[in-house]
Amino acid sequence: MKELQQRYLKPKKNRKKKSNMENIYSVLITAITVLGSAAAFRFYEKKSLRKERDEEFIRHDCRDRISKLEALLVASSKEKDEMRKMIIDMTAKVAELTVKVEYLTRENDKLEKALPKAKRQLNG
Repeated sequence: MKELQQRYLKPKKNRKKKSNMENIYSVLITAITVLGSAAAFRFYEKKSLRKERDEEFIRHDCRDRISKLEALLVASSKEKDEMRKMIIDMTAKVAELTVKVEYLTRENDKLEKALPKAKRQLNG
């Protein structure tokens, strides 16, 4: 029985030492975990802020680009309308000139028929 008591009593003393060491380890691990989690929290917080700033920059950049594109669209629309008017004016002038050429060609043909052949030969 004494042997059993000695076996179990000695480890109790060691157990106290072990439990104290375990407590110290637990405290150290807990402290490291707390410090690590605080650092991780700061890291993720900074990362989140950086992401927000990047998204805000992208939003502003997109707004600027959209406003520039809208201005270009308005300008090109005005230019297109001006060119359309110019094309309409030119088409009218071409039609007018075509009519004049046709009229002058007919008049030339009439005059050539009216002139005697001999005079044409002398002039021609």
